[in-house]
Amino acid sequence: MTLEAVLFDMDGTLVDSESMHFVCWSKLLKPYGVSYLENDFCQRFSGRPTLEAAIEIKQEHNLSVSAQFLADEKYRLFGEYVITHLPPLMPFTEQTLKAVKASGLKMALVTGSAKSEAMPILKGLGFYGLFDTVVTKDDVTNPKPAGDPYLLALEQINIQAGNAIAVEDTFTGVTAANNALLRVVAIANSHTKDHDFSKATYQMSDLDEFWQWAQSQL
Repeated sequence: MTLEAVLFDMDGTLVDSESMHFVCWSKLLKPYGVSYLENDFCQRFSGRPTLEAAIEIKQEHNLSVSAQFLADEKYRLFGEYVITHLPPLMPFTEQTLKAVKASGLKMALVTGSAKSEAMPILKGLGFYGLFDTVVTKDDVTNPKPAGDPYLLALEQINIQAGNAIAVEDTFTGVTAANNALLRVVAIANSHTKDHDFSKATYQMSDLDEFWQWAQSQL
């Protein structure tokens, strides 16, 4: 196998944005008298589709509004919030992205976030131009954990799954990569350290370890 491309997840993999998602969920749910502890919420919902989380929250608290309304409001709030609150980077993000780009490997961003959430982050941090393609949940009918986002990214960069690897931080993301027949590196963060990564091809501690490994595949 020749490594020709790296496909990165965004939230929790490249940027430490889970607490920002929590802030927006909290603001949204406060008028309904619903609140969660941040660590509990992030461990439970990190990486999961927004609509799936909305369905679960609506059912759990018997809310009168629709799950789709909650999801749409969450996308709107986050899109507004991120304009003035860019997330901090995960360790070694900038060095790794620039190293992958300089190596000549194709590079894709494959996120479960909406376009309105992802683009302000990528452009605000100056990373958008590094990627050969960006796939958000809005670009596919079936977002993660379906393999569709990864399959679309592979099609757009014209690389076979066997010649690429995904980098993820959640069970949902690992499942999506598996469904696209991709090898996948799982790098847990503080919110996902208890996720089931048994289906990951590799488990690594951070992006620097990943890049050291990737260089050995070139």
